[in-house]
Amino acid sequence: MKTQTFIFLVNLLVVNFLNAQNEALSDNWETWFIASASQFRLPPPPPDKGEIAEILARQKALDSAQLQQITYWNAGAPSYRWQEMISKIWMSDALKNGLLSNMLLSVAVYDATVAAWDSKYAHRRRRPSAVDKRVKALVPLPESPSYPCEHSVAAGAASTVIAHFFPAMADSVGRLAQQVMASRVAAGVAFPSDVRAGFDLGKRIAEKEIERTKNFTAVPAWDGNVPEGPQYWKGKFAMLPMAGRWKTVVLDTGSQFRPGPPPDYAQDMAELKNHKPTFGSMANAFFHADHPFWDEVLHKKMFEYNIHLNPRLAAKMYAVSAIGMYDGFVACWDAKYAYWGIRPEQMDTTFRPVLFSSPPFPGYPSGHAAISSVHAELYAYFFPAEKPYFQKKAVEVAESRFQGGIHFRTDNDVALDLGKKVAAAIIRKLEIEKHHGKSNR
Repeated sequence: MKTQTFIFLVNLLVVNFLNAQNEALSDNWETWFIASASQFRLPPPPPDKGEIAEILARQKALDSAQLQQITYWNAGAPSYRWQEMISKIWMSDALKNGLLSNMLLSVAVYDATVAAWDSKYAHRRRRPSAVDKRVKALVPLPESPSYPCEHSVAAGAASTVIAHFFPAMADSVGRLAQQVMASRVAAGVAFPSDVRAGFDLGKRIAEKEIERTKNFTAVPAWDGNVPEGPQYWKGKFAMLPMAGRWKTVVLDTGSQFRPGPPPDYAQDMAELKNHKPTFGSMANAFFHADHPFWDEVLHKKMFEYNIHLNPRLAAKMYAVSAIGMYDGFVACWDAKYAYWGIRPEQMDTTFRPVLFSSPPFPGYPSGHAAISSVHAELYAYFFPAEKPYFQKKAVEVAESRFQGGIHFRTDNDVALDLGKKVAAAIIRKLEIEKHHGKSNR
């Protein structure tokens, strides 16, 4: 009896979660960097002039490598593989436009996906297997109309953003996009004209959004002045000292939630020196020093809750998460270079951090803690039943920086609060859109 009651409560919790999630995120599809989805509505799809025959020929010629590509690109939401890719490469260009590229890929895919849905339901083209029973759907059949292909939309937007910010990868991502398109036709879930239209739509919207955001990180050059005094950060190279002035997406400016100045770190330094590292604390410090936890956990939760089966909702979560990271970074860097807070091993040169050396920028507030706090609050909004888990992980990440010896506890506490404020501003925008925006079906 107790087991049945427990199962009932769990099911009730899941139902409530899904209802809350759908109400919070799925009722409205406002775009970010384009005025509306309907302005990109496609003309009607062309009549079938040999497309069924082409699909059948491709399916007859399928080999094991092509079948593997179908499985690979069908995994997750349409942009899942592209999200994995950008999360691995944007840091290689962090000093220029890495963070902007990460944000823009997610937003462009989302805006293009919303535009795709406008065209899908304007034309309601049936999937190939519904038109001709000889065509076999080799993956689960999507519920939406066929035209334009949503995976090709994501490929067009994502490959265009990556090629723009990482020109050396242009040929590679172009070939990957062609693989995506070929895989959807061979899988029997899209016509050749669907994938061409989808790719072109994604590419066109990405190009528009690249142009719109071209001045986001165009700020005056740093004058090279570093404040002098025992309380200030000391270093030979200051990373992104002007990033706090970048144009934000939701926040008014990077300084909107700027915290007060750091304290006298005497007590913080004493606490840090008295901390005795353990195997567990060192493991936590090293794990979060260079591990994309928040990217991975979002992918995981999308799979667990089958969000990947809803391309628009998945794209919206990726976009909101990326905007949170971008605005949170700008807000954190604004505070870092407003105060130039000293690092522990600079304040006490006898102190040796577990993580060996500190990053090349001021310590106050902690970037890891701030971004983790933003993600935790946004993910709690996406998945309200798991709010305690996400908030606990944000504290764990923040603590890893103290355990690593490269941040004072105050750096982390202030950053966690800053991240909550940034996330709250984003959630307020989503709530306003939910109540006042219009649905595109």
